[in-house]
Amino acid sequence: MPAPPRRPHATATPRSAAEPLSESELDELQALLDRVPAPLEPLDVSMLDGFLCGVLVQPQAVPESRWLAHVTDADGRALPPRFDATRLHAFVRRRHAELNDAIARRQWFDPWVFELDDDDAPATVDDDEAAPPAVAAVYPWVAGFATAQEFFPALMQLDAQAITEPLALLYRHLDPEDLEDADDLLEEIESLEPPVDLAEAVEGLVRAVLLLADASRPLAPATSSRTAHRPRRR
Repeated sequence: MPAPPRRPHATATPRSAAEPLSESELDELQALLDRVPAPLEPLDVSMLDGFLCGVLVQPQAVPESRWLAHVTDADGRALPPRFDATRLHAFVRRRHAELNDAIARRQWFDPWVFELDDDDAPATVDDDEAAPPAVAAVYPWVAGFATAQEFFPALMQLDAQAITEPLALLYRHLDPEDLEDADDLLEEIESLEPPVDLAEAVEGLVRAVLLLADASRPLAPATSSRTAHRPRRR
């Protein structure tokens, strides 16, 4: 994603809570996550982005005190007392605010999804061949979203008719064996055509999040995700 243009005297201008992270700030955020000491298992930036979306589509707002610890450890274990997470947390709060603003207004946003080199592509279920590039690229994002549902399951308890379609758009990128006791969801996934490329896969992520928000954070019909502005194809 391109870095935003610099403002004159930017160092003297306070950052908005919802101001997008620049490319360099996104790189710095990943570096800060990489410094989280073992045995903690921090999310990477793509998983983090999916996780935040999974938190933000819950039917009741999840307090920061409950979700923030999962950023630096998937299981929510506490950071060592001497580890300074001030800047890391500031970046995460900005992305949370940016996503919350987009979801609340049913506006399209750019997920943190990145093209992978061939060597980075995970194998399919039978380990015989690499997963399609689009699936491989969005997998970490979807895994982050699924992590949020593991710890904050209220969304999954909503009316199945309202959430099955958008969940299928997301969970079609996961191993079917991970979707236990989800026959309706698996059936919906089987009815979907695979994305033709990464742009279509990413568009599916955004559409799914906004449709889930329609179910969990309903607005007037005129502002639902079905009339949201679509991103320009790159």
